Formats: sequence, C-alpha cells, structure tokens
Amino acid sequence: MDFDVSKLVWTRAPQHFVLSPERIEIETVPHTDLWQRTYYHFRNDNAPVLQMTTDSQYFSFVVKTDFAASHHRFDQCGIVLYLDSENWLKGSIEYENERFAHLGSVVTNQGYSDWATTEIPATIKSMWYRLSRRADDFRIECSEDGVTFKQMRVCHLHAAQGPVSFGVYACSPEDSSFTAVFTNMALLPCAWQAHDGQQPDEV
Repeated sequence: MDFDVSKLVWTRAPQHFVLSPERIEIETVPHTDLWQRTYYHFRNDNAPVLQMTTDSQYFSFVVKTDFAASHHRFDQCGIVLYLDSENWLKGSIEYENERFAHLGSVVTNQGYSDWATTEIPATIKSMWYRLSRRADDFRIECSEDGVTFKQMRVCHLHAAQGPVSFGVYACSPEDSSFTAVFTNMALLPCAWQAHDGQQPDEV
C-alpha cells in the first residue's frame, strides 16, 4: 500500500505550501482551527486539511511531524481524518508556552468535539503518529522515535460508514503563523489487531 501524494486533496488550501512525495510543508494562516461547540460554544472549521480517500476498512497511516517553528499559543499540526465539518478526528501537539505543550486528540461526532490531552515538555519538537482504522472504529498512537508507538486514543466515528479521507493538518488559532513539516508518510496494512479479550455481548 502506498501513500500517493498525487491523490491528496486540499480542504481549504493555505496560500503557501510545499508538496512532494517525501515532504509536505504547510505555512499556517492566523485564526485557523478545527473545533465544534463543546464547552467553548464556538465553531471553528477553517484549518487547511490535506487528505487522500480510501474505501479500505482496515489500514494504518503513519506520518512524522516537525513543529520546531511553532512559537505561539495553540499553534498545532498533526494527523487528521476529516469527513465533514461535524465529523472528524485529529491528533496533534499544541504549543502552550516555553515550558510545556499539549499532546492530545480531538474526536468530533455529530457536531460536538471533545479533547483528551496531557502535558509534555516544550523541548519536544517532533512527533510520529499512527492512525489505524477497523471499520468505523479508530486508534491514534504517537511515537518519539517512529519505532515504539503508544496508544493515545480509541474512538468511534458514527459517520465513518464508507470511504474515509485522512491525512495531515496544521493551524494557528490565534494571531500567529508557522511552518509545519510532514515526512515519512506511509499507508500500511492495519497495525491494530482484532481484540482478543472479552467477547462481544450477545445481540
């Protein structure tokens, strides 16, 4: 399975970007974000998203992100699976200050977002992500070395009943801009194995 950059499609393309088989660069635009309703009550749906589409029910997508240029609160970049404005998920690191950043994931179902996050040292300037699909369930993992991946999130997307689009995104919710760099992109057989513990409930 190949991650073919010629199949990538923009949702809200930024003014400045670099696109090649080995490297993607996105220069963020100020006041761009992805969020829907929950807690903050606002709706932001203007971040640039670059994705390919597959009808495969089982796959894993891996990418390395570099965000050393981020410097302002909430600057972020990472992995995304964006179906439409009200149904999507993302995993990323969000700059907070010179001491710490937020490693987290957002899952948006039917127009409502949630955010699961943990603080990490601000000295971390790159991160690998692996997004795996098993039908309409998904797992997001992260890795500092691209070898050992740790689970961040298992989630369900109600709208993921057929083909899905997945890829990368970057944004700057406040008045800032930086260049996010994505490399080592790979589309692989599903690395998330079938569950072998408790059996499903009888229907």
